[in-house]
Amino acid sequence: MRKVLLIFGQLNDSDIEWIAAVGTQQPLTPGSFIIHEGMPIENIFILLEGRLSVKIEAHDEELATLEYGEIVGELSFLDSRPPTASVVAITDSVVLTISRETLRAKLERDMAFAARFYRAIGLLLSDRLRKTIGQLGVGPIDSLRADEESVDEIDPELLESMSIAGKRFDVLISRIKEGVNGPS
Repeated sequence: MRKVLLIFGQLNDSDIEWIAAVGTQQPLTPGSFIIHEGMPIENIFILLEGRLSVKIEAHDEELATLEYGEIVGELSFLDSRPPTASVVAITDSVVLTISRETLRAKLERDMAFAARFYRAIGLLLSDRLRKTIGQLGVGPIDSLRADEESVDEIDPELLESMSIAGKRFDVLISRIKEGVNGPS
């Protein structure tokens, strides 16, 4: 859930309405792939329900388990390179699918949205990198001193936006369930 909060904390209410309007719900059964490593992808995804596994197929190694609120496919969206891992449903799941081309068109015509979106992706990737460094053992996993920030702590400046983001994610879910379309 933290990832969607980092992103939705930077977006505004009309951005969320736009995502709800252009996104498509995609149900997944266990074993369904939404991303195959090495294969180009045409969408980014927000996990609305269920659990997904991120795997490197050649080694049959699970890198991560994704749950409610995770964003998937953002790296390939940014650099247009094929993904380095596959993503498969572990349980019955639902993702919100947003077309790469629809998102690109919005970013090109709406500079304010683009600034908010790219800042959000930057915060998400920064958070992921800090966690990875901690897990690799080349940085602190948790702070040993009370005055140091833990790798898993949220920057106090982001806390308020995270609360708002949670409300925005709830709005997104309710808009999708209602089938309400906003501005496109």
